[in-house]
Parts: sequence; structure tokens; C-alpha cells
Amino acid sequence: MQNTNLFYISRNYKFSKNAASKPKMDCENVLSKIGFKNIGFKQSNHPSSALGAIISFFGITKGLIVLPFSSILCMQYPLSKFFNYKIGIAKLKGCKIILIVHDVKTLMGKNKDVKKEMKRFNKADVLVLHNEVMMKWFAENGYKGKMVSLYLFDYLLATGQNLPEMSDSVGRDVVFAGGLGMEKSAFLYKANELEGTDFILRLYGNGYQKEKAGTSSILDYQGVFAPDEVLDKMKGNFGLVWNGNAIKECDGAFGKYIQYNNPHKTSLYLLAGLPVIVWDKAAVAKLIEEEQIGFSISSLDELSEKLNSIDEETYSKMISNVKTIREKITNGHFLKVAVGNALEQLNK
Repeated sequence: MQNTNLFYISRNYKFSKNAASKPKMDCENVLSKIGFKNIGFKQSNHPSSALGAIISFFGITKGLIVLPFSSILCMQYPLSKFFNYKIGIAKLKGCKIILIVHDVKTLMGKNKDVKKEMKRFNKADVLVLHNEVMMKWFAENGYKGKMVSLYLFDYLLATGQNLPEMSDSVGRDVVFAGGLGMEKSAFLYKANELEGTDFILRLYGNGYQKEKAGTSSILDYQGVFAPDEVLDKMKGNFGLVWNGNAIKECDGAFGKYIQYNNPHKTSLYLLAGLPVIVWDKAAVAKLIEEEQIGFSISSLDELSEKLNSIDEETYSKMISNVKTIREKITNGHFLKVAVGNALEQLNK
């Protein structure tokens, strides 16, 4: 029987060239496909923060007014200013809350008070968390409710967009997409210190500092593109998931975070047809190895040798596995399964 009491409330997602809003917008689109109804305003992309906040406030207010009592509301976190307002009124109406968690401030090092953040999470009935490592951390840090694992973020194509062609001839071009500034990706500017530099690092994103790159022979900056453009611009053989200042490991707050989260760029690389290279202590490393859609390394110093060891047959197998998983990513498969599991948990 089709459940008709499933709702979400859309809001304004500020448009930007970095892909910050893309996962949340994709989640809403997948929810629509599985029977959740948007009771707020239509999803919008107003670039002005002030106007966006006003649109969001009135859209959320409208949604909360029409939200039926004792229904199921799916929310996304973080929701900064509106979280307590939205969840408070939904709870007054006796609604059950499924909360899709995109980022955890405490794990990112942006919030020192784990109890305060857990208090927020404990208001939800079921959390959709990135993976089992994150679920374990939540259980250890005071979360009392039910949890399900997302496994991997979906990444939907724009209308009329096709999946990029894939090449199964192995090469040494490694793609790195994301923030290229010193805060997140200072390791890029130490490329000359690597033990092997016989590969190319193709960079896509904002914040690239040409002067810091110096005479580095391996960095090849391609530019900054909107989320739905970058897919067609990415050319290479592998995608790299790495954070922080160091080449020996992923360090600092971002390095800690990658041990718990599923970076959205993992899904972007897979969608672009690229097997993934990841730090072996990253939470997503287990998935990459098990699905045979790339490989993990403990230090970037190992990268050159590892690339040398991959023959055509191994690469071809990786490409075939990437092809299978990217079909799922572009169809919203992982969120559909996770939300289905969350609804089952609510009925227990």
C-alpha cells in the first residue's frame, strides 16, 4: 500500500559554482520519486542570502501550517536557523521525523560541544547517516534513536544530461575536484615533495593559488565549473579523495572528518566514470576496496608506484564495476534504499 502521509518541505538553495547545495537538492528530487510530497514552496536557487532566507522562512512556515498531524516528515541537516523551528512544530503535531544528515559540525571541528549537537539529533526518530563508521560514532556519543546507513551519496544528472563516456585504457591522469584553497587542500602545493611525480593531477574547483604551485610539474589547473558542467569537463583515469595539509596522511579537522563521512566528490568521480583513489583510513575506503572501484593508499608517496602496478585487465575490471555503481548513483538508488529502511524502522 502506498503511504500517503510522507512529506518534506523544500527551501531556497543558494546557487554557487561549488557543489554545496547539490546533495540537498538531489535528496529532495529523490524523495519526490518515492512518494514524499513537498508542502513548502517550489525548490528555488536565489543567489541572494538575505532573500533566500526570507523565501525559506515563508516556505517552511507554509509547509508547517499544512503539515498533517501524525504524518512523517523527512528533513535534512544542517538547517542552521530553521532546525529547531521546523522540528519543534512537527513534533507538536505528533509527526515522526526522518533526518538525512549531510554534515556533522562536531566531527568537522566546527563545534566543540558534542552534547549540544546530539540533543538536536535526538529530536529525530530515525537518522540517515553516511556509513557504519558514522553510525558507531553516533551511538558512542549519546544518540539514542534509530539509524540507517546511506552507503553512498546519489548524484543526479541535470535534465537532458547524459552520463560521460568511459575509457578503459589505463593511464596516469588523476583528477582532483573541490576547494583548492589552503584551508582544505594545502597538500596540493607540496606536490614537488612527492617521491614519484610521473603522473598528472588535474585540478577542478575554486581557490587555486597559482603562485603557491610554483614550478610544480604535476599540477594542471582546469578551471571552475558549476556542478552539472564539471561532469563533462573531467578528463582523466582516476579521481582522488584527499584532504588537509599533508601528503603522508589526511591531517587536521578535514583529515579527521574523512574518517567518518562519505565525501560527495566520491560520487561525482564515479559518475564521471573514474575509479577512486582514497586515503586508507577514510571511511569510504572500505566501500571502494569491497566494490573494487578504485584503491586506497596510506600516503600520496605511494601513488606513483601504485599507478605503475595497475595493468589493463585490473583497470578494465574497475571500470566495469564503476559502470554498475554509477547507474545506481544517478537513479537515486542509495537514498531510496536508505529512506525505505528508515520507514521500516519507524514501523517497528
